Amino acid sequence: MLVDSHCHLDFPDFASELDAVVARARAVGIGRLVTISTRVKRHAEVLGIAERFPDVFCSVGTHPHHADEEPDVTADELVAATEHPKVVAIGEAGLDYHYDTGPKEAQARGFRRHIEAARRTQLPLVIHTRSADEDCQNILIEEVGKGPFPAVLHCYTGGRELAFKAVELGLYIGFTGIITFKKSAEDLRAIARDLPADRILIETDAPYLAPGKFRGKRNEPSYVVETAKVLAETRGVSFDEIARQTTENFFRLFAKVPRPDAKLSDSAA
Repeated sequence: MLVDSHCHLDFPDFASELDAVVARARAVGIGRLVTISTRVKRHAEVLGIAERFPDVFCSVGTHPHHADEEPDVTADELVAATEHPKVVAIGEAGLDYHYDTGPKEAQARGFRRHIEAARRTQLPLVIHTRSADEDCQNILIEEVGKGPFPAVLHCYTGGRELAFKAVELGLYIGFTGIITFKKSAEDLRAIARDLPADRILIETDAPYLAPGKFRGKRNEPSYVVETAKVLAETRGVSFDEIARQTTENFFRLFAKVPRPDAKLSDSAA
């Protein structure tokens, strides 16, 4: 069994064939999918998809690209949303300095509010960080000092220092199809190779970042298999071992998601 710990099934790219996309994921052994919120104001759409499929779960949060669009989202609001059984995580939230999509101050304020919600609920915070290693690390150190919270640095593309500091602070690191890019991801594969086995996750970030075999096409959850293959090769272990380890890591972090031996039904969603 594999897990896609981060995808965006509510995006228009999947609207015309969502059932087929989920079916293809199931067909290749993807047992759980987490569709990630990017706007609290549109959370109902994300939740509706999670309710529609018994093996799909979701988060609630505001992406840093939209932090200035949703400046009034509170930790209380995020916490309240997690009362739904299908809401299993907070985020994605964090810092993105790669694109000039919003004031850094708004991103940082939103990031800290999401951290507060993760600390209060002990549900994992899905962290988006890009071109912001130093500020992200400083916020994490400061906030963990106030009290621990579970979290994953998703779609990791940062440096070695941030990755290992995050693990030291108790966080996880998520890898996407980027690690399959032959020439541009050598440093990233080196990080993936050296991290502790119990701190790594795999994801697609679909519809973005299709792995090398499908590069240039729309990504989808079934393609997480390709990321798992390269991660196994990078770490010098079998595909079965990387599947077992990343799946176990997922259920440890996303503890609200029922394991495969739990009965899932549409009526329970």
